[in-house]
Amino acid sequence: MKVPRLKISDPGLTSLKGAARAAIVMPAMFALADQVIKQPQTAIFAAFGSFAVLVLVDFGGSPRTRLTAYLSLAVAGVVLIVAGTLCSGNAWLAAGAMAVVGFGILFSGVINGYFGAATTAAILLFVLPVAVPAPVSAIPWRLAGFGLAAGAGICAVMLLWPPRRQATLSSDAARACLALADLADIAFSGDQQATEARVAAAREAVAALASRFQATPHQPTGPTRPTAAFAGLADELRWLLESLVGVTGPAGPAEPELCREENGETIAAAAAALRASAARLAGQSDVPDIGRLEQAQEAMVQALTQRISQLPPDADEHALDSMLGRSFRSGAISYSTRQIVSDALIASGAPAPDSVPTTSGGDTLLAVRQFAVEHASARSVWFRNSIRGAAGLAVAVFIAQKSGLQHSFWVVLGTLSVLRSNALGTGRTILSALAGTAAGILVGAAILIPVGGNQTVLWAILPVAVLIAAYAPRVVSFAAGQAAFTVVILILFNIIQPVGWKVGLIRIEDVAIGFAVSLGVGLVFWPRGAARLLRENIAAAYSRSADYFAATAERLTGNGQASDPVHAGDTATTAVHQLDDSFRQYLAERSAKRADPESVARVVAGAGRVLRAGRSMAALEQMAALDGARAVDQATGGDGSPAWSGAARCGVSIDREIQALRSWYVTLGDSIVNGTTVPRPQPPDPDGRRQLLQCVREAVVSGEDSELRGALLVLWASHHLDVLRHLESHLGRQAAAAVGQEESVNG
Repeated sequence: MKVPRLKISDPGLTSLKGAARAAIVMPAMFALADQVIKQPQTAIFAAFGSFAVLVLVDFGGSPRTRLTAYLSLAVAGVVLIVAGTLCSGNAWLAAGAMAVVGFGILFSGVINGYFGAATTAAILLFVLPVAVPAPVSAIPWRLAGFGLAAGAGICAVMLLWPPRRQATLSSDAARACLALADLADIAFSGDQQATEARVAAAREAVAALASRFQATPHQPTGPTRPTAAFAGLADELRWLLESLVGVTGPAGPAEPELCREENGETIAAAAAALRASAARLAGQSDVPDIGRLEQAQEAMVQALTQRISQLPPDADEHALDSMLGRSFRSGAISYSTRQIVSDALIASGAPAPDSVPTTSGGDTLLAVRQFAVEHASARSVWFRNSIRGAAGLAVAVFIAQKSGLQHSFWVVLGTLSVLRSNALGTGRTILSALAGTAAGILVGAAILIPVGGNQTVLWAILPVAVLIAAYAPRVVSFAAGQAAFTVVILILFNIIQPVGWKVGLIRIEDVAIGFAVSLGVGLVFWPRGAARLLRENIAAAYSRSADYFAATAERLTGNGQASDPVHAGDTATTAVHQLDDSFRQYLAERSAKRADPESVARVVAGAGRVLRAGRSMAALEQMAALDGARAVDQATGGDGSPAWSGAARCGVSIDREIQALRSWYVTLGDSIVNGTTVPRPQPPDPDGRRQLLQCVREAVVSGEDSELRGALLVLWASHHLDVLRHLESHLGRQAAAAVGQEESVNG
């Protein structure tokens, strides 16, 4: 009979090193407080403070950024311990304070990934003082314990086995960015042998990143924003690779094009931005030059609008399409690179270019209003999580205070440890936690009964127990972590006040109450969880983004009754941001289910790509207006349509495709939210394409500026249609896989 082997995934032994740090620091600080200071309050806060700093949080980024994050957590911990102790004397005050502070800590995760990563540790640092009543005179002793824990813990995480960049998501993403930059460098060289080698290297690097993302475990506390950014980064790099392959065709430099120099600068700017993104992912402080990317594309668009008039009158439609094709693809590469830069900055812990705060008062107020619209609503996963978590913790604190239970803070910790975004997930976690706690009591009893009150043996066992308690939940299971943590608690309290293994029974009673609170709150506030909200947000994001694309396209062509593109863009942006948030929560929920998140990640990324297509066309019109071809007061006609005569005439050929494309993406979202059949991709319309190219050719022959520029804008819009139509088959496959996974999970 073959005995099943435990499969442990710990690349680079990162989790083992973190657990070893905790096993060294936590017992040492506990020993200093218990044996030297001889104050129980100090000992408890030294032990749990060490656990908060060393186990419950793991900040990434450069050493300076990590140090700043840990110091900020330490300062916040001091404030939380003082406030919690001051509120601990009254059950109603303690519960109210827990609700307010809990909501603030949980909701702060929307600010950036570091706030999100610190939420569990910060809540523990408030739960412990507020759930255990103590007079004001206990504050210095409590702060002394936490000071020992924070000081030693920060030194340990910065100096003892600091994280290395090898074999990580960041290093793989950096290599992929560099490989694509190398490919971009020779995009126009015409050297097929070198190009094929670099294409192969780029494909290998992008595939390695996707494989690494799949192999990276998502912790039960939930991924931070950088982790979710890696999901989008892997997908966007794949699409950029295909776009670069498209401009490195076999014709090389002999392929006719109108803006060779400008296209070359656009690709060079993209390569430079990719290299800077790679450096950022590798822990350096490089800042990608987004301005160069924008200037290069603007110069390319302006040159294209000027040189199209120089085409020979007898140029046929196919030659015209060939001459303009590389410029269109260069523009797509520019926008894809910008998204990669944004994802790379977020993944490295920095704000995205679009989220950098401004100094203008009006802009700041607008940003605050936009933030409120995105997150202070029932569709925001952060808002719902924060409300639910604050309510659950407040109820747990009140019960802990009123019940008079021994070690009542375990009621709150039990609530915190299993509180998830849906009742089903909470119920499953409760069973795991109870089983783990029971197993821990049995193991602890097996240790404590033979040992009795021998303090020397207990001190010798404590580091080993801490090592297992810190390591097990990361690489084994949540239940194993609960069991190991129970053993640690049994040993700690038997060192402080020997009571034998029976303290474990007290803990299981308290924790079970906390589990019941967690389940009840989950049933009341969010019984369906993030999976359902994710599907709803996918549908909303695709619908709003498709509306925005249609609005910008119709404004560009001057046909149809286009809605306000600015309002449509704001609405689409809000929907995509809410989708990103719910996707991050979805990853956290599914971490224990061995589900493949890649298909869902690609569907989520697709909504952002539709949004960027609309932004690209809106920017195109703005850039075309900047070169002086039309005055500001002539920018629109009386009905809000553009003044380009060629756009209105040539736009007729793509009106039907615009509406068909919008309908397809709306239907895609509906199929995901309702679990229906994913729509089939649309076939291209060859007649419409021929009509458009014929219209452009006639505009070239006419020699009229407004005809030429308008026709070019419509041709660019048609190119965006082609890109989004090509995306349909890819998204259709991924959506079908995602719906199938959800059906299998949810029955």
